[in-house]
Formats: sequence, C-alpha cells, structure tokens
Amino acid sequence: MRLRDIASFRPAAPVNDMEPGGWAVQGLPANFVAAASVQVVSGTLLGQPADVRFTPVGYRWIHSDGGLVVNGGPGATWAALGQAEFTDTPTSHTYAAAGEFAVELEVVLSAEYRFAGSAWRPIAGTLAISSGPQRVLVGQFDTVLTNGDCIANPAGPGC
Repeated sequence: MRLRDIASFRPAAPVNDMEPGGWAVQGLPANFVAAASVQVVSGTLLGQPADVRFTPVGYRWIHSDGGLVVNGGPGATWAALGQAEFTDTPTSHTYAAAGEFAVELEVVLSAEYRFAGSAWRPIAGTLAISSGPQRVLVGQFDTVLTNGDCIANPAGPGC
C-alpha cells in the first residue's frame, strides 16, 4: 500500500492559531499553536470498505519573511506553558521588521489503513497538509516611562 493509493481519503486541514491573535510586535516572539489530531477517514480502498487513520507526526510554520519553525509537537499557549506573553517558545517566531506577513502551517501526517475493522497496517511515507496562509500584522511599538498619571499631570516627566 502506498500514499497514492489513499489519495481519495482526505484529512481535514489543520488550524493555525497564534498569540497575540493576528498581530505581533517587531523584535518580540509571536507564539504559534496548531490544532491537528488523529483522524480516521472511511471510504473504499481497492474496492473494499476501509478506514485510513492519519496521525500528526510533525509541524512546520513557514513564514513569508523567510523564517521556518519545525517542531515535533503542535505548540501550546503561553498560559499552558506557564510563560509570560512575548517569551520564546519552541513554536514562536520573531519578526525583524514591521509590515504585513503571512504564515502557513503544514502538518506532517503518517497514515495507516485497515479493512473491515482488521488491524491497522502502516503506509510507507508521510504527507503534509496545509492550513493555508494566515495574515500577521507586525507593528513597531515603543514604551514610554512616566512618573505618574499624564492625564492628571500632563507636564510630568515622560508625559
């Protein structure tokens, strides 16, 4: 059995999420998290009713600024990792310039098949499915230190 034999069995596209939602700060990490799980797709294979099971085995985030993040897992939110926002994660990416960019998630899947509830049998090779491009707006932000409330004291230091 080969991957081309199961071409009619289509797994669902993965979901690409990011923190913060759809935007990033130039020079600070943006965190990317994939949503992909094991999927069983039923159909006909070699004229017989069959199931194909797709299992995520790798994740690639391809950034339009030339960045590539490859990871064995889907990533996790900063909260789930117990990390502060804008800290590095295994799936984060830092944009060097402001502008509008795109990021595309590819999930690498292994596949197995079975006929009529028999044991799962592996299919040689892997296949990649894409989330399609996601827009990321990257801005440049400056912080200003003030001494107190600038509305109450507009002439104060930093106001």
